[in-house]
Amino acid sequence: MELKGKKINFIGDSITEGARVESSDNFYPNIIKRNAGLAEARNYGIGGSRIARIRKPEGNPSDEDFNMRVERMDPDFDAVVVFGGTNDFGHGNIPLGQMGDTDVYTFYGALMTLCLYLIKNYPDKPIVFVTPLHRLNEELDYNRRLEEGNPNARPLEDFVNAIKEVCKLFSIPVLDMFTEGGMPARVWAWCEKYMPDGLHPNDAGQAIIARKLQKFLENL
Repeated sequence: MELKGKKINFIGDSITEGARVESSDNFYPNIIKRNAGLAEARNYGIGGSRIARIRKPEGNPSDEDFNMRVERMDPDFDAVVVFGGTNDFGHGNIPLGQMGDTDVYTFYGALMTLCLYLIKNYPDKPIVFVTPLHRLNEELDYNRRLEEGNPNARPLEDFVNAIKEVCKLFSIPVLDMFTEGGMPARVWAWCEKYMPDGLHPNDAGQAIIARKLQKFLENL
């Protein structure tokens, strides 16, 4: 895909929004815009937001899940990138569900709904999903939930695999930053340099995402 002059919508969470990044110039959508010559890199990232819907909203912007927000995107775009799922795992209160679900309160159901909406409304536009990154304490969080008897306790990898499984059904390309992203967030030495809080990439970490995602889009 030739990126120069294209308009891309980026829908995501705090990583797309640019949390913990010192300069907005270094948000990964803006890096791609600059390096690839995009006409527009529209940032629809909201910190704390999920792909699945939360049952007890608290009146925060993050209560708006991806399906709520995708309908308000500027429809004049050449491609859309969906980068989420880490908060569905991180908040610990989202049921994973199973393949075939259509309930937006489960992760599988929300993914299915989101994919169907994008395909039906933009059948001629490239759609790309990006899997969650590793988190420094993902195993500790998962094990703690198991010990507490949390019925929604699932490892982060299950959410990653759900994205890949649903996207495979619709032939939607997936950039697997969890397995092949080269961002080993479970190693503190790496986190200290690229993801100091163990979750949000800093300016240098955003540059890695931008480089990988730009190459992925160019190869579509």
